[in-house]
Amino acid sequence: MSIIQNQGIAEAMLRETGERVTRGRVVVLACLLDARRALMHAEVEAAIGRAHKMDRVTVYRVLEWLTEMGLAHRISGDDRVWRFRAQRHSHRGSHPHFQCNNCGEVVCLDETPRVPTVQLPAGFQGDEVELTVKGVCGDCAPRRSSRAARAR
Repeated sequence: MSIIQNQGIAEAMLRETGERVTRGRVVVLACLLDARRALMHAEVEAAIGRAHKMDRVTVYRVLEWLTEMGLAHRISGDDRVWRFRAQRHSHRGSHPHFQCNNCGEVVCLDETPRVPTVQLPAGFQGDEVELTVKGVCGDCAPRRSSRAARAR
């Protein structure tokens, strides 16, 4: 699918919120739906392109609004840059992520059967648990192996 093909899905998801459906919200959500991984703000901006004429502040505000409405979630990478992903029905609530140590790609993983429990100090109350598995993605693994072989 493409951003254009996902616009109908995005519009339907936005209508379910009961909030205003704007062109910007539809385009940004369609972009996130089209992506196979979590995207940084700049990547969303680049994917939307000049055709939709949205400034970077508007894109960021839409991403934040989508997150507040539960239509997207954000993941913080080691580089302290937020990445955004459409909140599909299969990934509602807490779920683990994978982050590639080489390219920084962040993807959602299937939900774990049980959320890990963490013993908190007396008086502390946890709201959520974030689990990120770090390693090398399928695209980077062959390159990493070939570099290691050449170094020997």
